[in-house]
Amino acid sequence: MLFNSALFFYVFLPVVVLGYYVGRARGGYAVAEAWLFAASLLFYASWDIRYLPLLLGSIAVNYRLGQTLRRQPRRRWLAVGVALNLGLLGFYKYADFFLGEVNALAGTAYPLFGVILPLGLSFITFQQITYLVDSFHGQSHGDEGWLRYALFVTFFPQLVAGPIVQHREIIPQFGALARPTPGLTWGFATGLFIFSVGLFKKVVIADSLAPWADCAFADTAALGFFDAWTAALAYTLQIYFDFSAYSDMAVGLGLLFGLRLPLNFLSPYQAVTISDFWRRWHITLGRFLRDYLYIPLGGNRQRLARTLMALAVTMLLGGLWHGAAWTFVAWGGLHGAYLAVYHLWRRGRWRLPRPVAWALTFTAVVFAWVLFRADSFAAAWHLWGAMLGLHGVDLPNTLRPMLGFLGEAVVWRTPRQANGLEMLILLPLLVFVVTQPNVHDLAARFQPTRRWGVTTFGAAAAAVVLLGQPTTFIYWAF
Repeated sequence: MLFNSALFFYVFLPVVVLGYYVGRARGGYAVAEAWLFAASLLFYASWDIRYLPLLLGSIAVNYRLGQTLRRQPRRRWLAVGVALNLGLLGFYKYADFFLGEVNALAGTAYPLFGVILPLGLSFITFQQITYLVDSFHGQSHGDEGWLRYALFVTFFPQLVAGPIVQHREIIPQFGALARPTPGLTWGFATGLFIFSVGLFKKVVIADSLAPWADCAFADTAALGFFDAWTAALAYTLQIYFDFSAYSDMAVGLGLLFGLRLPLNFLSPYQAVTISDFWRRWHITLGRFLRDYLYIPLGGNRQRLARTLMALAVTMLLGGLWHGAAWTFVAWGGLHGAYLAVYHLWRRGRWRLPRPVAWALTFTAVVFAWVLFRADSFAAAWHLWGAMLGLHGVDLPNTLRPMLGFLGEAVVWRTPRQANGLEMLILLPLLVFVVTQPNVHDLAARFQPTRRWGVTTFGAAAAAVVLLGQPTTFIYWAF
């Protein structure tokens, strides 16, 4: 069941919201919690009910280990818990991948397991690891009870693709909500606004950009200069609007039930350094990698060589987390190289003009997205070559009159994919995301007035009109 499906929008969400508030009013918050938990299990089971026992078993084991670590903070129990979680993720996500690599390298024919990655397992694994580590360090909230812990893991707005929520962020909110609050709140109205904007970003923008990117990346060998840049920018904006849409919708849905999920996006394409980009893009993943991997590996407090090693390992594993493919690992390694160069540059205390720093950072991010999206290294390499003009410059004839005498210096060939009109949409979109406030900036100014109501209704209505066969979110695959 997708957030952008008619079933979710017209049936599931209204029933769950109504049942939550009716149950809370008549049976108290314990009933409302149980209702949310049951709804979250139904949401998960709608994808594949066969994995529901796996989810519940994982929750039960981690909860028990967390309770043990709180009473007896021994490293061996923590090691067991982390190993169990990573082992489960490793089997479902990477077993066939690495077995296939072994077969290819050694000429063997070991049969693949043929397993399918359970929905949201990558995010659930990281959430439960943070719970175990926090329990070991005495930073978990306390004996919250199995149901509340299970709801923390399965809460359907963030169950599938984040944000990666930490135990100590959500459990205290459950306790606060146990105290009665009168009627619908400002937070509920804000949640509707954020959800509606997220739905608009997914259905109207991201899904409209997807065919351009998909068509180009399906045959990168056919692309020239203009086609390549059209494809790269289309995917750069598609993944931004797609994943930020999901994150916005998750935050909005949380507010409908009085829960504040952590911010996951903060205008990442406005970043002026690659470090700044990672503080803005997928914030909760970056926080996890920093706190539970980079800092334990030494972080910035060690010698330069140790710091650069920690950066490389963190980003390589971060890339691998995104998917079982060497292109994802290389994408993480490329960002690790970016961060290492930036770290060395910062040590020299050099400064670039802000527009130059932004252009350099954004271009580096775009080139890395090519590797993230490409099906193979060969495809990425060809697209990079086309973007650099190594295969010649081909611009659409529709642009020639706009360039005047400059057009005489260009070899004009009609591109095989793009017709020139795409850039008239992509470039204004890019200017918008680089210069305008994000949805969370707007939400901070939100007031339940008629003007804001019209904005919310307009965003939702535009998306609802285009609701048809729902498309999955990009990060659902990870």
